[in-house]
This record gives sequence, C-alpha cells and structure tokens, in this order.
Amino acid sequence: LQMIRASLLVASFCLLASAFDDVVTYGSVVKLQNVQEGSRLHSHEVKYGSGSGQQSVTGVRTSDDVNSHWNILAPLGVPTIRGEPVLCGGKVRLQHLKTECFLHSHHFDAPLSKGSQEVSCFGSEKESDTGDNWEVLCSNDEWLESESVRLQHVDTGAFLALSGQQFGRPIQGQREVVGLARESGSVSWRVAEGVLMGRNKQE
Repeated sequence: LQMIRASLLVASFCLLASAFDDVVTYGSVVKLQNVQEGSRLHSHEVKYGSGSGQQSVTGVRTSDDVNSHWNILAPLGVPTIRGEPVLCGGKVRLQHLKTECFLHSHHFDAPLSKGSQEVSCFGSEKESDTGDNWEVLCSNDEWLESESVRLQHVDTGAFLALSGQQFGRPIQGQREVVGLARESGSVSWRVAEGVLMGRNKQE
C-alpha cells in the first residue's frame, strides 16, 4: 500500500511539473548552451591578444565549469526587478558571475574567424555601456527555460553564435564565440543549468 501511495505521489508530481514551464526571470543565474554544438557560454581572466584586448568569451563542452555562470540583469539604465519575467523581445545584460564583467560586443573582428564580430566580457557594475545590451528573440510571450532563444546584440545587430573554430594555448580546445551578421544554425541557445529566480507575482 505504501509503495502504491508513493507511486501515485511521484506520478502526481510529474504531472504537476509538466503542467508548468519555468519562466526565465531577471536575477536568475544560468548556464547557456549552444543548441547546435553543445558548448556552454564561458569566460575567464584571459584577455584577447588582438582586437579589443578585453576579457575573452569562449564555449566549453564541460557542464561543471564554474566560469560558465551568467547573471541575467536588466539593460543599461533600467533597474533589475528580481523575479520579473524576461519577455521575448525584451533586453538583458549577462553578467559573468565570477569576474563580474558583462557579455559585450562591438565592431572588432573576431580573433580567429575574420569577418565575424568579436564578443568579449567588458566592464563592471560601475562601468557598463550599451554594448552590453542583448535582445532576447523567442517564439512565446516570455523566455521559457525549455525553449531555445537567439540573442541579438542591440548596438550592432549581430547574433551571438559559435564560429566552429577552436583556440590553441592557453585556452586549448575552447570554442570561439562570435557575433554573426545573419542568423545561422549556431545562433540558438538554451538554459542548460542554473538557478531561476522565483517569478515575481506582482502582476
């Protein structure tokens, strides 16, 4: 009888969980995985040797790297309301949790694939500009954890993507992250792991 009750409880929980799709909210900390290639968006205290010379942004295959966490914040000049849903068509800044710089882009060539746009990690909470703003493109009203999204750089219109190129030393094997002028198969991203801030109920 206890086993039957336990089975019914588990089944009820699964049905309840499937009835709701978690909404990605401001204040959440997530890892973003490229849908096509599988690498997670990553940064670290290694600067580019060309272009802007800013902190590099790469893709890594490992799921447990602490340098792949990003805090979802409101765009520049807008206060972050923790728990407020990120709307499709809404804007965000992605702050690297460990080094506190922002996912950034600008009109510099990518370090490996010339013709693509450099994506870097720039600034801090006190030093941020419009080059840190990204628009979330998705197919629902709100960004859902289970769906893939595209991130389009607001200032330049470039799409966050992987180029297919890999770095050598000192970041051997890490993938090049770039901004692409046009959409391709590598521009889709999804939430792989993370802690979603509870949805703000004041609506």
